[in-house]
Amino acid sequence: MYDNSGHGTHVCGSICGSGVLSEGKYRGVAPGTRLVVGKVLDERGDGSTEAMLEGLEWILEVREKYHIRILNISVGIGTMEQPEKELVLQDKIEQVWDSGILVVCAAGNKGPGDGTLSAVGGSCRVVTVGCHDGSYARDKPGRCEAYSGRGKLGSAVRKPDLVAPGTDIVSCNAFFYKINGKYRNAYTAKCGTSMATPIVSGAAALLFGKYPEMTNDECKERLQYTADDLGLPWNMQGWGMLNVGRLLE
Repeated sequence: MYDNSGHGTHVCGSICGSGVLSEGKYRGVAPGTRLVVGKVLDERGDGSTEAMLEGLEWILEVREKYHIRILNISVGIGTMEQPEKELVLQDKIEQVWDSGILVVCAAGNKGPGDGTLSAVGGSCRVVTVGCHDGSYARDKPGRCEAYSGRGKLGSAVRKPDLVAPGTDIVSCNAFFYKINGKYRNAYTAKCGTSMATPIVSGAAALLFGKYPEMTNDECKERLQYTADDLGLPWNMQGWGMLNVGRLLE
């Protein structure tokens, strides 16, 4: 698998990077977790509904062969001009969930307006991750929480499910190089709900590692119930900020 945009490499590193080139400083949340990677975006980070559907179908085909437990979707999809495509996409994502895979997807970066979630994040059978950095970057205009996608106030499906940091996340750089036997630019910082999502996926991987018989529904409930309430509107924070320590207790 190749990465000509750098997005996927950064996401993968956040989940399970070893941090070896930083002497452990920039390790992923769940180092050593095995990855099965599907590429659905081009070199500009753009994609299509059709490519996403093909990727989801492929996951269903190989899930037993590779023992897939978690699907991380760090892709935001805005409002579609053809609503029927959105329904087809959500249906396929729910098929993945019903197969026993925990689906963790980004809330998208179209916020902060009401009802600005990514089209893949509205289902009750996904874990939708918004962005919040706590006290970090509180005075930074470009902080991720300022544009994190939000659910609809008063909706029967209350989204996002929880939030995680997504501003200035340092992870693996696809465009590193080597000079005189030393690696340069091995890590890079990126922002967005795409960066918050793998933090939750990594935490879920740790939980499945501790409780291998846990179902995806049980994992979702535990992610929600152990989150820290930030005292913000539900359509911004969901159940609150991911708390990895409490999650694993």
